[in-house]
Amino acid sequence: MLKANNRVVILLEGGITGHHGKTGLAFLRYSNTDIVAVIDRTCAGKSLTKLTGIQKDIPIVVNIQAALAYKPDALLIGIAPSGGQLPPNLHVEITIAIEAGISIVNGLHTLLKPQFPNLQPGQWIWDIRQEPPGLTIGTAQARSLNAQRVLTVGTDMAIGKMSTSLELYNAALRQGIKAQFIGTGQAGIAIAGQGIPLDAVRVDFAAGAVEKTVLDLGRDQDLIFIEGQGSLLHPGSTATLPLIRGSQPTGLILVHRAGAKHLYDLPDILIPPLPEVIKLYETIACAGGIFGNVKVKAIALNTFGMDTTTANQAIKSTSELTGLPCSDVVRFGGEILLPAIKSH
Repeated sequence: MLKANNRVVILLEGGITGHHGKTGLAFLRYSNTDIVAVIDRTCAGKSLTKLTGIQKDIPIVVNIQAALAYKPDALLIGIAPSGGQLPPNLHVEITIAIEAGISIVNGLHTLLKPQFPNLQPGQWIWDIRQEPPGLTIGTAQARSLNAQRVLTVGTDMAIGKMSTSLELYNAALRQGIKAQFIGTGQAGIAIAGQGIPLDAVRVDFAAGAVEKTVLDLGRDQDLIFIEGQGSLLHPGSTATLPLIRGSQPTGLILVHRAGAKHLYDLPDILIPPLPEVIKLYETIACAGGIFGNVKVKAIALNTFGMDTTTANQAIKSTSELTGLPCSDVVRFGGEILLPAIKSH
């Protein structure tokens, strides 16, 4: 498991400007560890800040051999390719890193620990996507907690649910609130150092796994932010319902990509008007009254790629359409939406 004093290099081959670098880019933005280099031969030598907007002066190098000059002690696999499998061309990079005594943080479905059983003293491999032992089915026990439980939900996959949760969590900490972030995907868990890898859990135990994690990490907190996964609107998503059932949320934050009319990878599937999406999530979260009156408290709008004026116009029109507070928390910070959460 990563610690704050680790010197981390991120393997992000083709992910800085591609579509599969979500894990590494999130780690760059939110981790408190010492990130000493990023590996991406397609962008080697270029400015990380200019390419990503992340305000960190970290070199981009061509391969692990070049990264060794920065004396890393851990390598994080920062790509999230389709199917979660390690691309064969990157296996050599991993092997070189392990032979150099570097520990590995692996969020892919391809388990590395069984492939490298002979590690050096103090070296480790953290395969994040493994189902923890002793899971049971969900029993709705998370509602016994006194803490508010805020779950991020979305109109699509990969639109910023984790980033929204982390921004709100960090904003709460800055205001002195006793808060906890619960990661449910590889990036969130790597950043937080704990959580539940939901897509590695058998579906029968998914709600129970979320419930156990919320109970274990959420006691003695006033506010819990649960990282959302997937979308009720996406036919390939199975994660949202067990997150709702397992976390027993007291409130929801709806994340939406500004201007999106259809699912990103399925253009034939249209996104309904946001008031209809809000009603859908509230109805399912309330589950006929079993879980109480669960409301969408605010809209987190992803305005990536827009200039500031256009972004503010989109935020204003979305707030008027839904009657809810709205902001891009990655661009403007989580403090803007916190009052809507604390007011309940």
